[in-house]
Amino acid sequence: MAEIIQEEKGKGGKKRAKKVVPHIDMTPMVDLMCLLITFFMLANSLNKAKIMEIVLPDRLNDPNQEAPRISASRTQNIILGPENKIYTYPGTVKPEDFNNLPPLRETDFSATGIRQILLGWNKTLFKKIADFNQQVISGKIEISQDSVRGAISHLKKVDDTGPIVLIKAYKEANYGNFVDILDEMNICGIAVFMFVDITWYEEKMVEAAMGVVSTSATSSN
Repeated sequence: MAEIIQEEKGKGGKKRAKKVVPHIDMTPMVDLMCLLITFFMLANSLNKAKIMEIVLPDRLNDPNQEAPRISASRTQNIILGPENKIYTYPGTVKPEDFNNLPPLRETDFSATGIRQILLGWNKTLFKKIADFNQQVISGKIEISQDSVRGAISHLKKVDDTGPIVLIKAYKEANYGNFVDILDEMNICGIAVFMFVDITWYEEKMVEAAMGVVSTSATSSN
C-alpha cells in the first residue's frame, strides 16, 4: 500500500517525516452502483420482446378433410378500410350475390366506434368475464393470477353465444389498424376471431360505401 510522507516539526524545530496511510472514501460509489443497477434493470425490461397473442384457425393435416363450418348467424365481418375507417356487415356473402350485396356499416376507432359494436355482439360472454373478474377482486373467489387467465380462457373456449369475427383488410388499410383491432378484440373479450383474405366483391362493397363508382364487376382476385 502506498504511503504519503509528510514533514512534521519535532522538538527543537527539527523536522521529521511522518508516514500517513492513504484511504479512499467509497461512500459516493454506493450511490453510483445503485444508479447503475437501476439503469441495467430498466434497460433489460425495455429490451424484452413484445409478444401479441393471435388466434389462428387450426391447420388441416389431411387435404381431403373439410374445413370447420362457421355458423352464419354468429359470423361478423370487419373490414379495415383507408383513413382509419372500419366497415362491418353480418353473415356471409357469395359471389353470385354481387348484384344484391348488403350495405356496410361504417365506424372508426373512437370511443363510440368499433368497441361499442364489439361489446354489443359479445355482451353475454363479456358479462360473464366481467362478473368473474369482479368476484376475484372482491375476494369471493380466491385464485392466483395465472389461474385467472386460465379460467377466462376456459370461459371463451366453451362459449357458444359470442360472435365469430372475420377480420379483413382493404388494399389501402395500414398496419397500425391491425394492432388497434387486436387490442379491441382483447378488450372486448372476443373469443373467436381470425384474419382472412378480403374477396373481390367485398372490395366492391367498400368502394360502394366510400362512394367510388366502379364500371366493371370482374371477379379477379
